Amino acid sequence: MLNTEEIRKEFPILEQQIYGKPLVYLDNAATTQKPRCVTECIGHVYDTMNANVHRGVHHLSQVATEAMEDARNKVREFIGAEHSHEIIFTRGTTESINLVASSFGSMLKSGDEVIISTMEHHSNIVPWQMLRDRIGITLRIVPLKDDCSLDMDAYSGMFNGKTRLVSIAHVSNVLGITNPIKEIISIAHSHGVPVLVDGAQSTPHIKVNMQELDADFFAFSGHKLYAPTGIGVLYGKEKWLNEMPPYHGGGEMIKSVRFDKTTYNELPYKFEAGTPDYVGAIALGKAIEWIGNVGIENIAAHEQMLTQYAVEQLQKIDGIRIFGNPDGAAVSFLVGDIHPADMGAILDRLGVAIRTGHHCAQPLIDHLRIPGTVRASFAAYNTKEEVDILIKGIERAAKMFA
Repeated sequence: MLNTEEIRKEFPILEQQIYGKPLVYLDNAATTQKPRCVTECIGHVYDTMNANVHRGVHHLSQVATEAMEDARNKVREFIGAEHSHEIIFTRGTTESINLVASSFGSMLKSGDEVIISTMEHHSNIVPWQMLRDRIGITLRIVPLKDDCSLDMDAYSGMFNGKTRLVSIAHVSNVLGITNPIKEIISIAHSHGVPVLVDGAQSTPHIKVNMQELDADFFAFSGHKLYAPTGIGVLYGKEKWLNEMPPYHGGGEMIKSVRFDKTTYNELPYKFEAGTPDYVGAIALGKAIEWIGNVGIENIAAHEQMLTQYAVEQLQKIDGIRIFGNPDGAAVSFLVGDIHPADMGAILDRLGVAIRTGHHCAQPLIDHLRIPGTVRASFAAYNTKEEVDILIKGIERAAKMFA
């Protein structure tokens, strides 16, 4: 079990009050708070080793480069990738998916098909729509069953000679449902089709291993992983990354530039044009180190306990509707006819930070025929007492609207 009392001491932001109430931060699916070691790491990099990486022969540049590449190797170990050069630093999950849609997508042609699902985040919908509008691919959408889980029978029947890629979420950011990703990948591979996994909502909460999953691409964000904003990762199998053209052009991603011809750099630098966010990458490595010290399995067990407890307590409230069967670190719900924005505003005045609306998943919300949901999502520093405060706040709001 986690010692949440000790863990919370590492997060200064949790000590503040909101409207005179202790902050109860339950919006972790949007972004996590940062432990002191991560914020101090950022200052340490700027104070002691700040220099552009990879290009300089001077001492500071070499120290910064070594620290950044050490962080890349920490990411490799954290997700069980085979090679460090399969780790591409991006600005986050959104850019990682856009990179694949642009680079892998440039190898597709009109009529080719990409499979996504009804529960996808906009970041895993819009890039493929843009590719469709640009070159004429077809999007195939995996439907949901009545319990909001993926219809795997329908998914299995979607493959044909034009299927080129599957791009799908590991865990729904709205429903907190973990998809059967190994089965999804296995089915796709049986048809010779690669798979991109949106791991934004899984990587912070459960152990992932690329060798076990056999994903061809895997994307996640640092800011949901106790790391800074603006840094993320695209893992890609060496085979695909070598075949794909660069996403951005500029410095660092080249071997040589002539007006008649440019040759591109080796992996991973081929996809990291310009000065990288080496400070963010190093801080991501520190966050991964922090998670390792706490134990990702311990975090997972703690968050699943909180989710289960929250669901049990929510079910005691009259008029509650919980969407899906959450098994991760988030739960979405509505109470009676209370609009989610109204519920969120009341909870905010009680010091409780939750997320309301469509959560950048409008097709899923439209499928559920609701205006949005109230979502509580958990992290290593949350407690059962905070869940109790959430429940009391919901009950108070329900009485106000009775």
